[in-house]
Amino acid sequence: MIRNTRRNFLKTAGALGAVSALPLSACQGAPRVVVIGGGFGGATAAKYVKMFDPGIDVTLIEVNKTYATCPLSNTVYGGFHTVEEIIHGFKPMAGHGVKVVHDLVTRITPGKGAAGEGGKVMTKGGKTFEYDRLIVSPGIDFKSFPGYGPAEHGLVPHAWKAGPQTTLLRKQLLALEDGQNVIICPPPNPFRCPPGPYERTSMVAWYLKNHKPKSKVIVLDAKEKFSKMGLFKEGWAQHYTNIEWVAASKDGTVQRVDAKTRTAFTEFGEHKAGVLNFIPPQTAAKLGHDAGLTDKSGWCPIHLATFESKIHKGIHVLGDAAIASGMPKSGNAANTQAKVCAAAVARAVRGQTSGAPKTTNTCYSYITPEHAMSVTAVYELPAGAKKYTKVKGSGGLSPMDAGREFRKLEAKNAWGWYINIAEDIWG
Repeated sequence: MIRNTRRNFLKTAGALGAVSALPLSACQGAPRVVVIGGGFGGATAAKYVKMFDPGIDVTLIEVNKTYATCPLSNTVYGGFHTVEEIIHGFKPMAGHGVKVVHDLVTRITPGKGAAGEGGKVMTKGGKTFEYDRLIVSPGIDFKSFPGYGPAEHGLVPHAWKAGPQTTLLRKQLLALEDGQNVIICPPPNPFRCPPGPYERTSMVAWYLKNHKPKSKVIVLDAKEKFSKMGLFKEGWAQHYTNIEWVAASKDGTVQRVDAKTRTAFTEFGEHKAGVLNFIPPQTAAKLGHDAGLTDKSGWCPIHLATFESKIHKGIHVLGDAAIASGMPKSGNAANTQAKVCAAAVARAVRGQTSGAPKTTNTCYSYITPEHAMSVTAVYELPAGAKKYTKVKGSGGLSPMDAGREFRKLEAKNAWGWYINIAEDIWG
């Protein structure tokens, strides 16, 4: 019952406002929509453009043949899920009529038409794809940071892009000597998955509690507060004595990293770790910058009703890279934004206008394998508004002081949510 209800919600809620006037009419010719990026935003958009209008030619370009999700990746460190369980392929896309190309996009040439049509996408493999509308969901990259760049990722994993980095951090935890500490350094806002560093803290603490009881987790934070802070601290007090959280005002802001010695330097302190997990400050992925889709903030400004770029007509930007004001940078947010965008794109290539959008977000976080909490919301975009706002009475945050059975049920629901959203996107 839970699974069916959640699946139907995921498939419909994100596009309710934008698709209210569907079905779309078919006409002669095959409009071309190209989607770059096979994650929560891009894969959803490709699939749903085709679902909304089967007459559109849809091509999804993704460099990797599989996609590892950041959601649920933290549970790998806790030891109750594996990396294999969070990896998804793209073969089912063909059954939905989406052409999938595994190649690296090297250049985007925006269209010069009144609506931005007629643009081109070039790849490392030498292919050129012309489009009438382009959807870009490039994800995030990392800003430069003293002592920490791409060359150091193999020594001090950030693990903020799931896959090989997840495996590396897990191996380092397994090799940790009992009594050595794990230091986690969350980034400043804004960044992908605001509760993520604190769920990771919980999962690492769970592993240490059961396998390395003399070790602890130290969180050196660049912030004074964080997402779901009350619920996390309540859970930590119930389950752990091996977590130390250091706020920015308590000298928690890391200023420099020495990857070779796994040392984090704050203004007044030098913190050497057995395992150092440094998560750098973030920005839109390189492709967004190279294509001229970013502004001074380093993120991509968009028209909120359609996710079309404010800089280049005919190009839509989704997910973590976009400035979707009022919404968090999360996988579920990208999934529902993609449905709104897909409906807008399907209409635009037929010369039609879009309706008023609604989006949703659901975010589960684990404290232990049987203790989780969630935050859910439905968002709307009132006429003339500059950001998405929560619909009054929708969703909510898990209550404080909930009992063991309630937390256990949320942990089960978290896995059910993941199975259903993964099926919605890559199934």
